[in-house]
Formats: sequence, C-alpha cells, structure tokens
Amino acid sequence: MESPVQLLNVLEWSYGRMTGADAAAPEPGGPDAVRSPLPTLYDGVPRQPYETVEPYETEEPEPPGAPEPASGEADPRDRSAHAGLTVIVLAPHDPMTRGQLRRMAELARRAGHTVRWEEARGGAGAPAQTIAGLAPLLRRASRVVIGDPFSRYVQLLLTIARARDVVVVDDGTATMEFVAQLAVGSRLVRWHRRGGLGARDLVFAPFAAAARRRLTPGEDRRVEVFTAMPVQAPPGVTVTPNDFAWTRSAFGPPRLTRGTDLVGTSLVETGVVDLDHYLTAVASLARTHGATRYFAHRRESTDKLRRIGGELGLEIVRPDLPLELIARRGPIGRMILSFPSTVVHTLPLALAGTGITVAVCDVDPAWLTETASPRAGDFLSGVTGTARGIHRVPYVPASTL
Repeated sequence: MESPVQLLNVLEWSYGRMTGADAAAPEPGGPDAVRSPLPTLYDGVPRQPYETVEPYETEEPEPPGAPEPASGEADPRDRSAHAGLTVIVLAPHDPMTRGQLRRMAELARRAGHTVRWEEARGGAGAPAQTIAGLAPLLRRASRVVIGDPFSRYVQLLLTIARARDVVVVDDGTATMEFVAQLAVGSRLVRWHRRGGLGARDLVFAPFAAAARRRLTPGEDRRVEVFTAMPVQAPPGVTVTPNDFAWTRSAFGPPRLTRGTDLVGTSLVETGVVDLDHYLTAVASLARTHGATRYFAHRRESTDKLRRIGGELGLEIVRPDLPLELIARRGPIGRMILSFPSTVVHTLPLALAGTGITVAVCDVDPAWLTETASPRAGDFLSGVTGTARGIHRVPYVPASTL
C-alpha cells in the first residue's frame, strides 16, 4: 500500500471477508452503528482538531506514541503477529500522506494485522533493499492484495509474486481507469497523463508488461477488484462492491454542524485544472453555499492552501485520516461539496443514513490547462455522471454573485 485510502480499503476488504456477504454491515444509522463493535479502533485515534491549521507548514507532525518501526521490520507494538494480513506500506516522501498512513497503520494493527513499514524511497539503495527484503514473502504468498496497479513500484513487485489470487483494492478514480484499460488490453496509463512513452517508460516497459499479465485472469490466476466505484467487470474478473461496512461499524454516526464543508482536490497539482480558475470556483462555491471550512487533499500544495485560507477566508483543515473516516466520526457539515473526485462515490456510502447531503460541482472545460490530457474532460464528467445518490450544484461565476 502507498496511500491512506488504499490501506483503508484493505481493511474494508478484510472485514468483508471476515463477516461474509450476509453480515457485511449493520443498517446505517441503526443501533448497532451507534454502539461501535470496535470501540478500541475509535479510542486509538486522536480526534482531528478543527481549529484553523496553518496550511504551509513543511515539517511533518509527529503522531502520539512510539516512532515508526525501522524499515522492513514489523512494529514491536503489534500484538497480533502472525494474525490477519501482512500489510506492507511503501512509504512515500509527502509529509501529509506519511502522517495519514501512520494513523491508518495503527488502525490496521488494532484490527489484527501485521504492518511492515518500508522506507522504499529512502535513498539510492532503498528500492533494491526493499525488493530484496520482500521477495521471499511475495514468492510464498498465495494471495497478493495491491492498491495501485499503475505504480511502478507495485508493478515491479508483482513480477516477483507467484500468487494465484490477485486482489486490487480501491484507489478511487484510478480504479475506474484500471478496469477500463484491463478490459481492452491496453497498457496501464494514468488518466491525467499526457504524451507518449518517455525514456524511463521504455526502460521499464518489460516489467510493466509482466505486471499487466499478472493482473490478467487466466486458468492459473484469479483476479478480484474490490471497489466502491461503478465499474464493468472484464471477462474473468470478479468485482466485489465496497460499501464501507467496516467504516460504518467502527465510526459514528457523526456530529453535524449547520454549515457546508468544501472538499479539496489535487486537480491543480496533477496539471489538469488551472490554479486561478480553481481558486475562483472555490470562492464562488463558498459564497453561494455558505461554506467556511476547506478539507485539504493530502497532495495539495502549501502555496495553494495558503491562498485559499488567506485570500478566500476559508478555514483550512488538514485531515489526519482519509475523509471517509473524518466525515464519519465528525463533526461535519450537513452538506459536503466537492469537485469530481473519488469522494462523490465513497462519501454517500460511508455516510448512509446520517442525513448528510453530498454534492458535486462539475469542472468547466474552460478550467482545464493547455497541457491537460485530451481525455480529462470526459473522464471527469464520467466521474460525476456515474455517481449514485449525488446532488449536482451549478457553478455560479463570482461576477454574478
């Protein structure tokens, strides 16, 4: 796993396997949802402070408790060694992602899983050391669960694995693109990427091709996709719906505020949407719907967040966990407003029965950058168009307010 959302969905997948399809979740909002069957999970996570957080700090905040285990070692605090799954975290550089991953790793341990924290990007020799350390585990594993099939690191590790069962857990909108590309047999390319193969792509091409074969079902290989996104199963692939049963059983129902919360995206950082257009849209949506808080995406730049907080006057909240968990435990607004992103699919499931409205504002084609992928507009429209139980709100230009 390389992101907090991927690790969350491993817990969802594992919970579904333990409880079975017939006992996947209590009725949303029912008495079982109020009396969490996993109280230690809730108690073990510090509540997000909702006062204004400076969005431009670069130092990674240290979580409470002991530091991370050394790279390649199981955490000595883990009392469930040999129980559950062995979760391998390929730690990224981004401080906010690392902080959320630490907290998700703690939840995984409390759920009975062993966590290996790998400083897979810790220096020139780190990749080779990580691969060598993981190779025996991967060769012995009868099932491999991965979070991002587009990741070069994951693709390289897949070439080592000999597992007959391969599970791809949800990684948001990327999962939609993965299933679509798998169905037509094309090479795996992220939806927002523009241009042809570069030099590094050509060098890595044999490993990417081998990984793609591992992700293709056959007589000796079963492939499962566990997702909350609307996807059409390719021939031979099992698609298992993710209804966030673990999240709903372990957290909430949330305390509600009277206001509206805005959810940030990384569309600017990935080069899809122009920064000035994005800021204008955020300002207009905040004024139209009375939003006062902005939940930052973990990949949003500090400069952009500084402008949203300073120039637009929104309170910046940097979540310590994936938004599905933050919203589920609250406090959260009665309306959550987002641009096209994963949360327009996941939040209605995680918040079912709470009375919270999840709404989306489409990205105007005029907001796209000159370097955006030609597929970007259609893809983002598809993200919104396929969302279930979502409310669509129009964009009102600031000049008309």
